[in-house]
Amino acid sequence: MSTEDEKLLKEAKKLPWDERLQHKNWKVRNDANIDLAALCDSITDPKDARLREFGPLFKKAVSDSNAPVQEKALDALLAFQRAADADVSRYAKEVCDAICAKCLTGRPKTVEKAQAAFLLWVELEASEVFLESMEKAVKNKVAKAVVPAIDVMFQALSEFGAKVVPPKKILKMLPELFDHPDQNVRASSKGLTLELCRWIGKEPVKSILFEKMRDTMKKELEAELANVSGIAKPTRKIRSEQEKELEEEAVPETTGASTSEVAVPDAPMEIDEYDLVDPVDILTPLEKSGFWDGVKATKWSERRDAVAELTKLASTKKIAPGDFNEVSRTLKKLVTDVNLAVAVEATQAIGNLAKGLRTHFSGNSRNLLPVLLEKLKEKKPTMSEALTQTLEAMHKSGCIALLDVIEDVRVAVKNKVPLVRSLTLNWVAFCIETSNKATVLKLHKEYVPICMECLNDSTPDVRDSSFSVLTAIAKMVGMKPLERSLEKLDDVRKKKLSDMIGSATDTVLSSGTVPTSSSGAATSAREVTDSSTMRRSAASMLSGKKPIHAAAPAKKSGPAKSTAKKTDGGPQSKASAAPEIEDVEPSEMSLEEIEERLNSVVKTETISQLKSTVWKERLEAIGMLKQDVENLTELDKSAELLVRLLCAVPGWNEKNVQVQQQVIEVITYIASTVKKFPKRCVVLCLLGISERVADIKTRAPAMKCLTAFCEAVGPGFVFERLYKIMKEHKNPKVLSEGILWMVSAVEDFGTSNLKLKDIIDFCKDTGLQSSAAATRNSTIKLIGMLHKFVGPDIKGFLSDVKPALLSALDAEYEKNPFEGCCCSSEKNS
Repeated sequence: MSTEDEKLLKEAKKLPWDERLQHKNWKVRNDANIDLAALCDSITDPKDARLREFGPLFKKAVSDSNAPVQEKALDALLAFQRAADADVSRYAKEVCDAICAKCLTGRPKTVEKAQAAFLLWVELEASEVFLESMEKAVKNKVAKAVVPAIDVMFQALSEFGAKVVPPKKILKMLPELFDHPDQNVRASSKGLTLELCRWIGKEPVKSILFEKMRDTMKKELEAELANVSGIAKPTRKIRSEQEKELEEEAVPETTGASTSEVAVPDAPMEIDEYDLVDPVDILTPLEKSGFWDGVKATKWSERRDAVAELTKLASTKKIAPGDFNEVSRTLKKLVTDVNLAVAVEATQAIGNLAKGLRTHFSGNSRNLLPVLLEKLKEKKPTMSEALTQTLEAMHKSGCIALLDVIEDVRVAVKNKVPLVRSLTLNWVAFCIETSNKATVLKLHKEYVPICMECLNDSTPDVRDSSFSVLTAIAKMVGMKPLERSLEKLDDVRKKKLSDMIGSATDTVLSSGTVPTSSSGAATSAREVTDSSTMRRSAASMLSGKKPIHAAAPAKKSGPAKSTAKKTDGGPQSKASAAPEIEDVEPSEMSLEEIEERLNSVVKTETISQLKSTVWKERLEAIGMLKQDVENLTELDKSAELLVRLLCAVPGWNEKNVQVQQQVIEVITYIASTVKKFPKRCVVLCLLGISERVADIKTRAPAMKCLTAFCEAVGPGFVFERLYKIMKEHKNPKVLSEGILWMVSAVEDFGTSNLKLKDIIDFCKDTGLQSSAAATRNSTIKLIGMLHKFVGPDIKGFLSDVKPALLSALDAEYEKNPFEGCCCSSEKNS
């Protein structure tokens, strides 16, 4: 460092912190961040007044345009966060937004430190602010910024758990990410989904997300879900919990026993799916559906259809609260409708409203209960089943508490119809079994006398149901509440009740011990796994990036077998197993890392020339690289790195046609020469190659390259990836010329390795629907070529196509008569 720099830095140290951090000289800013980090590290009191002074400085500091200074600013921020307590979370929003805007596309170290800062904000109890920033980050147009955002959400959830990091906001972000054009983003979003399954269960995640996914994504996730096992436990605590833990450690040993006892039941937190979804307004669409006119209709079918519309609307997981009084009054009348179908539909509608509104439907539920209990006299199985389900739903949803409906139950158990009496008691038994101990302790005084009276009923079913209620009470709160009542019973009934209570208690004990031990084992196993394997990215959850169980890859083994056929016979059985765990989504790799790893294969001068702004130098460099690649004896080891290098420099944005052609030729040579060409390489190249197919100057080598990919990994994989690229590309020639290549590919490879439904759907929904005549003509040729292998059966899939297109298709069928399911000479020779 020169004397002038030393003097400048010395003078700058006298300036206030904000001036030093915003100084025009980057060395001053860098030095200020280093000093700030050291000072924060020296602070031991989280209430130190200086921390409040530093808080507002970081918004601008982490946005520094100089990369090394920005990294030092993040170091200072991390030191500040470690020194402070939850009070500084007031600065979280502005700092998180600045990090999202400026740090997530930086150098790998910068990104890593940015993620660490996000996690410390979560630790400082600013998880809501963190997730709000992530909502903005995942909408970034640059995929490179989206992947770290998903990864840090994954890390936060994995480390802190769903209690600290609310899954609801993450679930809202995911559907958009599933259809992201970037492969890495999709892979990371899948990994985050799998992590969510560990915390809130597979079923809630599937019911909320699967309806918003494409079929292919569903299949991939279904296969991955088989690998999700064990119980998720937080590995990191928020700052207030850490402080509490330290206080407890400081308490004398005498109180230690009680503390440890409290901490024992560390079971996974149960999350209600109801809390994860947004409420849906059903009153407005109900009004528009003609419900009110329909329920007054004289025809039973019109009444049933009107109520069915309500049942359908109310089947949503969470209903927005509103005025449902009139709806309830109407349903109360319809439950007693003379037509059974109408009555059943009305009962089901009540059950759906109870599930969707929960406590917001309490008042209406109490008004409806007497009618529903009275209706239990109906012997028809459809009605009986609907009533049982609705009554159980009303209790489980919290609409009805047994303490509040004692009088309704008393009336029902005195009903002259025995079926009403027995089924009412069955419902009471269910409610007690699904209640907690505290609730049963409050209500047993009211319900035990009711049951004792019913034990004298003349109908055996009523007596049995009464025994069931008493057994449920004893099972929840023990025998003490029943002792005085048992004295009044004769020996036969006393013995029967004792036997039922005894067997129920034995069942509880025997079933209670096994799950505890097994869950404990699962937990400890998970802890071992988590401690030994530090997952830093969401994509690491996918089966291709970690050891997987035998059950999961079975679905993926199909394409693996067909791909295997093309290689030499001897070692085939070993090679065919590899695709089962092959990760097709390419991970992030910087150009620096690629250059470093190719150091012994490609000359540094060649790479420097590939980066040149002079096209002649780039052309010379690609020629030299081509020679180097052709002379390599062990090309397999460097294949993926070489493809990554060419995708980065000169890259797919290369303007010079000659350079473009040479790049494509090198990639084609690699794909057709190596023993095993990774699918990741195909994914890396496919968008660029498809754009070259659209250009007449590079079309021939690009089509040859796509054919080489098909030979290497199978046409099924290439076609599947091309559908989405071609459908969404803004250049119509990418679609029309891409389909023309597909015609030649089908002719070369046949249809045995293609999913016919997918290709026909693509032709119908995209190719034939295109406004461009060239695309429609290409699609007609493709369908004609499919006819050559599939035969007349293909016409059945296209019966709904416009007549003008059908006549053009018929003409194409004549040019390509059915020859049987013969496969290509290229693929299967």
